Amino acid sequence: MGQGADQGQLANRLRDFGAALAAFARDLGDRLADVVVLTMSEFGRTVAENGNRGTDHGHATAMLVLGGGVRGGRIYGRWPGLAPEQRFEARDLAVTTDFRTLFHDITTHHLTIPIATPLFPGWTPPGRSLGLFA
Repeated sequence: MGQGADQGQLANRLRDFGAALAAFARDLGDRLADVVVLTMSEFGRTVAENGNRGTDHGHATAMLVLGGGVRGGRIYGRWPGLAPEQRFEARDLAVTTDFRTLFHDITTHHLTIPIATPLFPGWTPPGRSLGLFA
């Protein structure tokens, strides 16, 4: 309820989260090259506010990656748009990148696990990398 934009519950939590990640990176120093941190939520938030001026659990979310060899400062994936006809079921941000693709990139490029190693039963990795690593 009342999540706010740059002020409010969600903004405050995200600010704390960002500060914690920055402190972690500073503390690791040069050792950050050996570490990859992946953050994600099990749900996103709907595009439109609900009746309480908050948002409901949504379909898509953002994942943040920090560390070893990550080509940062950019967005990976395709922006679906916010117009109602571009949304999932007209209310949620559409998913454009399967989270398993990101996990696969991290395991093959950072952890150097062979590409053919099955990570998710029944899932076939896409033919190309997201380009997350240099």
